[in-house]
Amino acid sequence: MRNKVWILCAVMVGVMLLLLVGGCNRADATRKRRIVIVTKALDSEFWQTLKSGAEEAARQHPDVELSVLAPEREINIDQQVAIIEDQILKKVSALAVVPGGIAETTPVLDKARAAGIPVLIVDNDTTWPGKLSYIGTDNREGGKLAGDYLAKVLGGRGKVAIVRGILGVTSHEDRVAGFQQAIAQASGIQIVTIQPANSERATALTVMENILTSNPDLNAVFATSDQMALGAMEGVAAQHLSGKVLVVGFDAGKEAVRAVKSGAINAVIAQYPANMGKQAVEAAIKAIQGEPVAKVIDTGSALVTKENADEFLK
Repeated sequence: MRNKVWILCAVMVGVMLLLLVGGCNRADATRKRRIVIVTKALDSEFWQTLKSGAEEAARQHPDVELSVLAPEREINIDQQVAIIEDQILKKVSALAVVPGGIAETTPVLDKARAAGIPVLIVDNDTTWPGKLSYIGTDNREGGKLAGDYLAKVLGGRGKVAIVRGILGVTSHEDRVAGFQQAIAQASGIQIVTIQPANSERATALTVMENILTSNPDLNAVFATSDQMALGAMEGVAAQHLSGKVLVVGFDAGKEAVRAVKSGAINAVIAQYPANMGKQAVEAAIKAIQGEPVAKVIDTGSALVTKENADEFLK
């Protein structure tokens, strides 16, 4: 009798263990991998397109839960830092970050890596050693494309201005550097001023009007984002200089490309933000699974002019 009781107890313990293990396995199987992308803002077509690309990629992976978060404006770097800190506390599976400011975000990125969270850098590269990968445009090459275009159109002579994004932001620094490199090869072109406009359209309008007042013989302007290019375009139009002062931008959102098609903007350098978002999600999944991730994932760039604008509007 006693043996039967012991056998029954052993069977019951075994069943309970099987149920427990099975339950854990089911929990593991259904546990979501939480990927968070933190951009500099979500207030423009560029960021919304990046978000859409990431969401499309995440839909292909039912076990992935994706969030795309951002501060209200690109200059709100402290808010971006607070968002990243909050995601660290929530123990997300992976972070993909577009740093608003390298100096400000580096300490919190260090915290993420110390917490065992894989961190990928998107769009705005950094020398931070903890990154698994940079995913985005070769911004220096994009700036050089813009400079080569203006040097050709101006015939190697004239005066140009640069309206740029927030000082210290690597993507804008690289675009300016690439543009300067190309212009330096055309010794007859002078860069008369470089002015920040924080990637904001209204600010760029004011900056452009001030530049034209100080430089009435200006021939062209390079703006390191679409929103600033559109603001510069409005500034040029306000002083009845459309067609006389060339405008080149960077990003190639639909509004800017439509302006290229109409002739209000002469050219833009195309980025592929949807591809950035997609590649960020795919690389994050690899990182979570312990698979190797390429150190640099170049998402491409191209020159858009009136001749090929329709291709980018499709």
